[in-house]
Amino acid sequence: MAVGAPVEAVPLGDPMARRRARVSERQRSAAEVKRSRAASRGRAPLDRAARENRTALVVMVLTLGLMIATVVVTGSLIAASMDTRPVALKAPLHVYPVTQTVPGQCPAGTQGITGQTGVGLTCYQLSQGIAIRKVTDLRVQKAKGGSSYDIALTLRSTDKKAFATLTRATVGRDLAFVVRERLVTVPRVDMAILDGKIVITGPGSKAEAERLMRELKG
Repeated sequence: MAVGAPVEAVPLGDPMARRRARVSERQRSAAEVKRSRAASRGRAPLDRAARENRTALVVMVLTLGLMIATVVVTGSLIAASMDTRPVALKAPLHVYPVTQTVPGQCPAGTQGITGQTGVGLTCYQLSQGIAIRKVTDLRVQKAKGGSSYDIALTLRSTDKKAFATLTRATVGRDLAFVVRERLVTVPRVDMAILDGKIVITGPGSKAEAERLMRELKG
């Protein structure tokens, strides 16, 4: 039973007193209804405000999540683009299969190039090769399981196929790397290189490897 305003005791035999009591009771009931409606109207704006605040919070959280995802994806794309950014060579790197080596300087009209070896001048006779103008990577690295250094060179996708065809036909033979009509190095092809990742081995010191890398860049 709800506890409300105290009820005034009314004598049973007084009609006027009973009417006054009924009027007073109706007034109290009307006042209670007004107070109840006023309280309901006061709660409604508060409830709407709370719902709006919750909605705004959810939207903010979702927006923040999208912003974070965008940054992560953008960062990944930037990193990928940095990994595959071409390195332009200062001069084209020509790669020719060596068909024959002859002691001494190449005679005039010979399709070949003269290089210096440990025994003196040598004429490297060449066949049709390819020209590389850009690479995706060119660096000096420590040789695996040794104290020497390698030059690692990674070709672009546009040159991989041509180099793969070239090395398939020259396994066990030499390739002449020529820059500005000068012989830079003559590595031996141990296997067909299909993925465009070339490793030139042999330099005994890091300084020598770095010099060879600069010559390959042109």
